[in-house]
Amino acid sequence: MVLLDGIATSAQIRKEIAAAVADLKAAGKKIPHLAAVLVGDNGASLTYVGAKVKACEDVGFRSTLIQKKADITEKELLEVVYDLNRNAEIDGYILQLPFPKHIDDQKILLAVDPAKDVDGFHPENVGRMALNLPCFLPATPAGILELIKRYEVKTEGKNCVVIGRSHIVGLPMSILMQRNDYPGNCTVTLTHSKTKDLRAICADADIIIAAIGKPGYVTADMVKDGAVVIDVGITRIPDPSKKSGFRISGDVKFDEVAPRCSFITPVPGGVGPMTIASLLLNTLSAVKNKA
Repeated sequence: MVLLDGIATSAQIRKEIAAAVADLKAAGKKIPHLAAVLVGDNGASLTYVGAKVKACEDVGFRSTLIQKKADITEKELLEVVYDLNRNAEIDGYILQLPFPKHIDDQKILLAVDPAKDVDGFHPENVGRMALNLPCFLPATPAGILELIKRYEVKTEGKNCVVIGRSHIVGLPMSILMQRNDYPGNCTVTLTHSKTKDLRAICADADIIIAAIGKPGYVTADMVKDGAVVIDVGITRIPDPSKKSGFRISGDVKFDEVAPRCSFITPVPGGVGPMTIASLLLNTLSAVKNKA
């Protein structure tokens, strides 16, 4: 069993990005600038955005955090987006979801300039992804592809089961794993909470990508010997024995599933760090696309 180490892999990617930024500086060219918009004071969102800002500093990017109160109106938030679209200094930006309930997520995301959509959520980027055209891929799926590629996991002709159909992970993963490319060329089954006989479907899979958001959902009897298991889930479970008061759980029961696998991601330390690395790669690409 080989552990797909997202921490080590993302660290290597950051070194490569930092070297590219140093080259830009030496050539007198623009340094990548990533902005993040955070609405409200959700603890998890603050943590995620803070990690992204820190990652920018580590690789030499400029970064801007725009924090708004939870009672911001939809019109006011749209103005923030339009200002970022017009700001030539900002190469890419992210909108930290979820927004407060009174704000329509899709309405805000549709207002983002696709050329600055480094999260890869705009319909233009999603459509180009479906057609295998150049675009910004959603950061988490892109990170998974990079992890597969760097560990040389074979995908051609494999049966791939994706558990979960979210627009952020499940749906794009199903598209990317069947494309005529590497990683790709799989026969993909996209499953979800309403799928019948999911256990049997998974048991026949060469590759399982679990992104359903249910801790410990994938158990050993759902995984065949030699399968590749990618765990995208990340859920905070109350745990008084921890200083933080919680522990992090993935969608896979790691201890019982890992011995059956050829490759598997841990949680934490698997897909999570790769998501931020992909966001940085997209931002670097945004600068190069302007050249």
